[in-house]
Amino acid sequence: MSNPQRRLFGTDGIRGVANRAPMDAATALRLGQAAGRFFNRGQHRHRVVIGKDTRLSGYMLEPALTAGFVGAGMDVVLVGPLPTPAIALLTRSLRADLGVMISASHNHYEDNGIKLFGPDGLKLSDGQESEIEALMGGDLSAALAAPSKLGRASRLEGAPGRYLEAVKASFPRGRSLEGLRIVVDCAHGAAYRVAPTVLWELGAEVVSVGVAPDGFNINDGCGSTAPGQLAALVRERRADLGIALDGDADRVVLVDETGAVVDGDQILATVAASWAGSGRLNGRCVVATVMSNLGLERFLEKKGLNLHRTKVGDRYVGEAMRELGSNLGGEQSGHLILSDYGTTGDGLVAALQVLAVLVEEGRPASEVLRRFEPLPQKLVNVRHAGGAPLEDERVVSALAAAEGELGSRGRVLIRASGTEPLIRVMVEAEERAMVEALTARLAEVIRSAAAAPARVPAE
Repeated sequence: MSNPQRRLFGTDGIRGVANRAPMDAATALRLGQAAGRFFNRGQHRHRVVIGKDTRLSGYMLEPALTAGFVGAGMDVVLVGPLPTPAIALLTRSLRADLGVMISASHNHYEDNGIKLFGPDGLKLSDGQESEIEALMGGDLSAALAAPSKLGRASRLEGAPGRYLEAVKASFPRGRSLEGLRIVVDCAHGAAYRVAPTVLWELGAEVVSVGVAPDGFNINDGCGSTAPGQLAALVRERRADLGIALDGDADRVVLVDETGAVVDGDQILATVAASWAGSGRLNGRCVVATVMSNLGLERFLEKKGLNLHRTKVGDRYVGEAMRELGSNLGGEQSGHLILSDYGTTGDGLVAALQVLAVLVEEGRPASEVLRRFEPLPQKLVNVRHAGGAPLEDERVVSALAAAEGELGSRGRVLIRASGTEPLIRVMVEAEERAMVEALTARLAEVIRSAAAAPARVPAE
């Protein structure tokens, strides 16, 4: 069956400016009704778990979604601010039919988003999201429960403890973090309570920042997208490692003891080498996206390991991992999926796997986490006002010319963002000068194409 056209769902659920369509209460209500109808199958009592991060608009979207699900006959379990991976875990643990996370991840407070998980704790497929979107656009009267069949809403006070224990169980049994000083930046987001607690209970001396959310300061100059403050604090406190999470804690970047930032590619390389050495890496295969550095690919090849690339988005990484039987995958941005421990990206679990390597090897993070020399890489975002600039013949021609110039010495990737009206231009090559020149040239062609009527190549 062909999927209806998707207008609401992007690469990671629905996202937009808070209190403006589609991220308003009316849309959230209809989403609850439509998703409730879609997952309301069988005669059992249906249940949905709803979590959120710390944005002010969560207070608007959470009750709207609750009303939609209750009206569709589903019981709602509210767990409050918790990381996205916690919602995926609780959906399975509580035998719920659906999990919902209210978050716009690394975006600032003005935005918000809604991510959906199926009963298996996995993000919904494109097809499932398309079907729910089609229901939202139709008559939802059939989705409404009779007065006697309405759902109920309750709050699960023990939800953080369930997640805490699951995360701690991912750390090697018999090991501890005693003797390590760790700075953790929780971005004033969903992990502001659980992340410092996990690290402390495992034995570390913990310095916490980004743990005073006020509804507005999430990701504001802190967290995984702005690790400068963390790097300075790591040096100042002479810490062994810095951990920077994003607003919903499904991604992580690290800072070594010198203050150098470590991205998802280096984390993947570190965990892959460790797991391969102990025979834990399934299929000797790592899954990453087209954005991962060519240096990672070459490093894995030297280790006799395979790198499988996917489209951008941790959901696509997860799908490929399941198809290939791999238990390790992720994105350069810091979304790391370790399927032995969870179904979606988990920044805290990924950080613990790196800490396990530090404890085992007894070497500083600057040595352990510098697994390869990345090729020079540059990413430029070109904003546009709609249309299809990537189909313009000028862009097609410029891309072909750039690929011919690079040959086997690098890569070029041009793609449309799934969450914003942006064209992302990424160039990677062995020479920095070539990266700069090609990025500037391609970005200018796209700007020109976006500002003028498209010229599509003739068939």
